[in-house]
Amino acid sequence: MLLGAATYWFILPRFDSIQRQQETEASVIAVPMARLYGLTVDSFRIESGKIGRDQNLGQILQEYTLPERSLAQLLLYADRVFDLRKIRQGNSYTAFLSKDSLNRLQYFVYEHSPIDYVLFKFSDTVHVQLQQKEVITRQKKVKGEIITSLWDAITKNNINPNVALELSEIYAWTVDFFGLQPGDHFSVVYDELYVDSVSVGLGRIHAARFFHAGKELVAIPFMQDSVEAYFDEEGNSLRRAFLKAPLRFSRISSRFSGSRLHPILKIRRPHYGVDYAAPVGTPVYSIGDGRIITAGYQSGAGRIVKVRHNSVYTTTYMHLSGFGKGISSGTYVRQGDLIGYVGSSGLSTGPHLDFRVTRNGSPIDPLKMESPPVDPVRPENRTAFNAVKLATLDLLAGTDEAKMAEEYIPAELLHKPWQEVLTEGK
Repeated sequence: MLLGAATYWFILPRFDSIQRQQETEASVIAVPMARLYGLTVDSFRIESGKIGRDQNLGQILQEYTLPERSLAQLLLYADRVFDLRKIRQGNSYTAFLSKDSLNRLQYFVYEHSPIDYVLFKFSDTVHVQLQQKEVITRQKKVKGEIITSLWDAITKNNINPNVALELSEIYAWTVDFFGLQPGDHFSVVYDELYVDSVSVGLGRIHAARFFHAGKELVAIPFMQDSVEAYFDEEGNSLRRAFLKAPLRFSRISSRFSGSRLHPILKIRRPHYGVDYAAPVGTPVYSIGDGRIITAGYQSGAGRIVKVRHNSVYTTTYMHLSGFGKGISSGTYVRQGDLIGYVGSSGLSTGPHLDFRVTRNGSPIDPLKMESPPVDPVRPENRTAFNAVKLATLDLLAGTDEAKMAEEYIPAELLHKPWQEVLTEGK
């Protein structure tokens, strides 16, 4: 009995102590090791830097101890995976060195973009791999009110500036961004992409709403014929036969008029167009599909491009500083194609675009031109579209809350086609 008690009081506690120690060690081992570019950080001595001016990869690698013939192998075979001439000044690199006295370079990473990087492995042979960092998708709900311009509303609300570009693309046919008024407002639900907690751009626009000129315009993304486009609540495409304007983020310096004092000639005469003041080199786009009937220099109009869209409409773009690639008489252009750049050629007091539209040969005010929608939702797709519309309106309803929280949504759910969701009955 005494022997049993001794065993209990002296041996078993020792056993428990050993067991607890093993459990502690196991828990320590289970903790994931810190990794960088997929490599265990504790296994190397790490050095980082940036590509200098006129510096190439060979010059950087010569600063490190490499296995014999590694540099020659790299220069011979690396271009099969990545063109070493594309290494850019200012981009980051990281060297992974052995911790022994030889201090050998074992891995080298060059960051080609915020997402893409090139991994060089140095052993008996050189291996080169193109890799990508993990991209985190975060869904955001934002809103803003126009005081002066869309751009100011975006920046003052600390919204990603790319949202302004996306909205101008979605509503290019239906919102006159040069005629926005105080009180116009918008709300958007979109994906923002992050790498290493840094925003690297926008993903999908899930929903948008723009209140302009007394009208509310909802943008509903829907896939039809394997192409995603934006539609209103009735299923009409937000895309129109013509864009609202041939350039982005400018201002109107002169409007359509039957009698305007010419700034150079100092005489009154009709001005059958709209002048958009913009910096030299601002891209100018064709507002619709058509064939170029004039591309050249015409005295007071300067460099000019004229596009016949159909038997009814013709558009003219004047005072250009230059033409887009391949732009010449007889060329067929699509809506949104780059046709030229803002300039001050011809009779002009400063850089601007004189934009004109004729209908059946007669000039009309471009700002008052109504353009019919194209490609509405087809009857056979109505059931699927109605489901998407309800989900979109629910998302937009969340933007009306006083405080809009950022939500983290798994990317595989965000980008799942709505047709599949319907099929699964979810």
